[in-house]
Amino acid sequence: MKYDFDVIVDRSENHSAKYDERLKKFGTEDVIPLWIADMDFRTAQPITDALKARAEQGLWGYTARPDSYFDAVRTWQKRRNGWDIDPKNMSYCLGIVQAIAAMVRLFTPQGGSVLIQTPVYSEFYDMTEAAGRKVVECPFLEKDGKWSMDWADFEEKLKVSDLFLLCNPHNPLGIVWTPEELTRMAELCMKHHVVLFSDEIHSDLIFHGKKHTPVATLSPEIANYVVTGTSGTKTFNLAGLQASTVIFPNRHMKWVFDNFWRSMDIHRNNAFSLTAMETAFREGEEWLEQLLPYLSGNFDFVVDYCKTRIPRIKTFAPDATYLMWLDCRELGLSNQALHDFMIQKAHLGLNDGYHFGRSLEGFMRLNAACPRSVLQKAMEQLEAAVNAL
Repeated sequence: MKYDFDVIVDRSENHSAKYDERLKKFGTEDVIPLWIADMDFRTAQPITDALKARAEQGLWGYTARPDSYFDAVRTWQKRRNGWDIDPKNMSYCLGIVQAIAAMVRLFTPQGGSVLIQTPVYSEFYDMTEAAGRKVVECPFLEKDGKWSMDWADFEEKLKVSDLFLLCNPHNPLGIVWTPEELTRMAELCMKHHVVLFSDEIHSDLIFHGKKHTPVATLSPEIANYVVTGTSGTKTFNLAGLQASTVIFPNRHMKWVFDNFWRSMDIHRNNAFSLTAMETAFREGEEWLEQLLPYLSGNFDFVVDYCKTRIPRIKTFAPDATYLMWLDCRELGLSNQALHDFMIQKAHLGLNDGYHFGRSLEGFMRLNAACPRSVLQKAMEQLEAAVNAL
């Protein structure tokens, strides 16, 4: 079927955090919310149909997790990424953030250290610190809007780390790592005996002819070392249903992880997330293939708009995710002033850049997964606000 991503969906009645938490997060509801990473698009029709059918059964008791759940994930990964996963090494988890929280607690010592590459998804900070571990930052090098690895610093930081959280592909920079880069990261982790967790939740949202590489496909040696977190929640806009899959290199690590959740009696599926995930991976590809060029068009729109009408704000089309990184340093505002400016003058609800790298000044993250007309209105408000400075 043909999907129309230009349709504006009223989310005011579905308890959307993106909209209903505006007052809590921004102090006002008078902002276009382009922050939290979900999309303003209806999901694939087969998923909706399957959930309707499940709802009409009228019985949603304790729900078993059949082999078909993991088989759907396995089939999707094999078809999309050439990764043939052993189902015996797969575990269910509520989400990737919850998986990261467990990884930090279970596979680092008390007072241990977790390495992250900044700027990076802010929960990498939060889950590490919530567990009482130390964050070790390896900042990316930035030159003329291009961000790259500082390999010397990366290896130096590995020497004092117990766990490396890799964002693959990268949020918020939209980097699709090459097999060579991933191999070098993994081999350095192996050299320094640092556990590698690869967050691959954005791996289906890839653009510009790039290709996602699961770290575990690089070599048998690396596959025996890396833990991978993946999910269809970002891909198919299903974050509210909470489901992810964690793939382990051996049965022992899987047992430790599963036992952690079992100790809190968290070991069953949400009845609806089970249905949604299986359907998404088996029948959602048509929707995804129509979504990707629309998102790419949104990136191009924002890049062109900033270049021609708001040149003091620099950005680029990411190779992955639907999140854009805005360089607002030419506005000459402190982080707090930039935060206030976006809310009070531009009336936009964005993510503050310093949450992704605490030493950063002058950056914002924008969620471009919305109808083009909403994005156009947001850019016009931003242009007017910048011109009034």
